[in-house]
Amino acid sequence: MYPETEPYDHGLLDVGDGHRVYWEVGGNPDGKPAVVLHGGPGSGAGPSWRRYFDPSAYKVVLFDQRNCGRSTPDAAEPEVDLSTNTTAHLIADIERLRELMGIEKWLVLGASWGATLGFAYAEQHPESVSELVLFSVTNTTRREVEWVTRDMGRIFPEEWARFRDGVPADQRDGNLALAYSRLLHDPDPAVRDKAARDWCDWEDTHVRTHPGWKPDPRYDDPVFRLRFARLVTHYWGHAAWLDEGVLVREAGRLAGIPGVLIHGRLDISSPADIAWRMAQAWPDAELHLVEQEGHGAGGRGTNELILAALDRFTQTAKI
Repeated sequence: MYPETEPYDHGLLDVGDGHRVYWEVGGNPDGKPAVVLHGGPGSGAGPSWRRYFDPSAYKVVLFDQRNCGRSTPDAAEPEVDLSTNTTAHLIADIERLRELMGIEKWLVLGASWGATLGFAYAEQHPESVSELVLFSVTNTTRREVEWVTRDMGRIFPEEWARFRDGVPADQRDGNLALAYSRLLHDPDPAVRDKAARDWCDWEDTHVRTHPGWKPDPRYDDPVFRLRFARLVTHYWGHAAWLDEGVLVREAGRLAGIPGVLIHGRLDISSPADIAWRMAQAWPDAELHLVEQEGHGAGGRGTNELILAALDRFTQTAKI
């Protein structure tokens, strides 16, 4: 990966509804524009994202999605209302940010939840996207949420039983993400903290399917745990407010946009058929299934493919 670099500009964008979205720009001010869509929802955009981009060739925009990272208000604050944080709001924020930067088109790099958001954004605003590079591909459908919150219990039965039993008995057969969301907004801080721990323990478990897996150290931070768990359950509990299967059905809107989809074969909590179906519906996409790698960044094969795609796209005409 490329050396670490510092942003040359940053700020807070008022996007309405009381939200201010943190953004920063690094690399070459005259380079090819790119925007990063982080995962979670709720992970925030750390500086390591810039290391995928040649700093002499790219103008890289990072931003923290609503209620996380350095954006305000913070979802970790007990009184914060998440009702104005939906996929539609985030898509509008991305467009406002593009307009603020004076960018006509930009490359979109996203992972996990960021892949869902990348598809949704590009399908609504194909005229704003030059290329898509997405890894650990998801669509955040109801079926996917059921898979990761229930069916993965067949892989990790003991851990899943603990996860299920973290919610009241009368809610264990329903929408587990919403059940956890209710606990994460309980007035009792002890209830909130336990729910955040239980949720993040399961997050660390269901991705534990590949050699070299390591626990996510961010879950050691109680503030991050609560922020992350609240936002993930908020989005998963509502299947990201997307019609079931809409991203595959509308993939034709991506025609003419070059894309690279990268997915670990051992990413069992987000099975490879999600990426495969998108690639089948989107003729301009190339799909790479990486053997012996799972969910998220860090695998050598995945990183090499991301870097190769981004380096290749610098050869296209600058926008």
